[in-house]
Amino acid sequence: MGMSLVKLVVWVSWLAMAVGAEYVKYKDPKQPVAARIKDLMSKMTLAEKIGQMAQIDRSVATEQILRDYSVAFVSFTGSVLSGGGSEPLPEAKAEDWINMINAFQNGSLSSRLGIPMIYGIDAIHGHNNVYNATIFPHNVGLGATGDPELVKKIGAATALEVRATGIPYVFAPCIAVCRDPRWGRCYESYSEDHKVVEQMTDIILGLQGDPPTPRKGVPYVGGKGKVAACAKHFVGDGGTTGGLNENNTVIDMHGLLSMYMPAYSQSIIKGVSTVMVSYSSWNGQKMHANRELISGFLKNTLKFKGFVISDWQGIDRITSPPHANYTYSVQAAIQAGIDMVMVPYNLTEFVDDLTYLVDSKVILMDRIDDAVQRILQVKFTMGLFETPMADFSLVNELGSQ
Repeated sequence: MGMSLVKLVVWVSWLAMAVGAEYVKYKDPKQPVAARIKDLMSKMTLAEKIGQMAQIDRSVATEQILRDYSVAFVSFTGSVLSGGGSEPLPEAKAEDWINMINAFQNGSLSSRLGIPMIYGIDAIHGHNNVYNATIFPHNVGLGATGDPELVKKIGAATALEVRATGIPYVFAPCIAVCRDPRWGRCYESYSEDHKVVEQMTDIILGLQGDPPTPRKGVPYVGGKGKVAACAKHFVGDGGTTGGLNENNTVIDMHGLLSMYMPAYSQSIIKGVSTVMVSYSSWNGQKMHANRELISGFLKNTLKFKGFVISDWQGIDRITSPPHANYTYSVQAAIQAGIDMVMVPYNLTEFVDDLTYLVDSKVILMDRIDDAVQRILQVKFTMGLFETPMADFSLVNELGSQ
């Protein structure tokens, strides 16, 4: 009799929890991604949406910022990155990276809606900013092999090492077409021949996995041994006059489309998740403010469905000198079609300026919603909502044979 009573109490407790636990569609992996995005978007405040559009450096990220930022803003931020070799501690082990990233993720998950942040890092020739990682030849060397299959294998090996440190997103590959050897970043270009660069976009299939049913423009990440990739820097970064870095690429539309754009088209066909905008200009117009090419060509003509990210403080450089009129820079960049801004330090200023621009109807809610839908599309597609926390199962892959 006593045992039956215990069972009854357990059953009643379970029933009470089941009734109390409200079903949330966006948390249900059985639902289609589009339905999950729509459900989550319907619950988000403007502050939460703008939070998703911000990416901050790990040096200024804290669990507190990611959880509640201030009384008014919650669910900050959409993304955290390691800029230029930024690491948890000198000679950090894989476990140190995982512990740091999971601490940040705990902050995101304890926010009102529990939207996971996505952590990004430069892994441009192997996991190159991490101690003990395998370093592969740079793009100029890989392009010289003329072997896309080898490059794909290197992408797969890099993805495993990046995941070994708990990171799901890399700012690679660079698909610049270097047209002037005086450009100091020529080693980041696979070739001066755009056809070679197009072939080498197979590295995306190594990093992200082969999409089972290629649907042009839709991002794809094949599980926890793969990472979201980023085709960069859109567009024409290797064609600046005199090879000057971050300078002006002078070429007509036909030239741009035949020389610098084909590798982006290939990347999108292969399911690339994100595209990073270039510091450079095209015929005098800063790429970070180029609505015609970002919203018009990349999103509408090439049908890219992932998210567009700025470069490091890239929107600051829309003005000369940089940061001279930050409110204008935010306006020009977001209206051009940039979805996520690599801030990376001054989160408050970005949030305040974008909020002001939306409240004063300078930037329409439709543009904010487009950005957030794209960011969530990548997060849902890569399974970040199901497995937001990194585990230690792949730590031995770092620097493995």
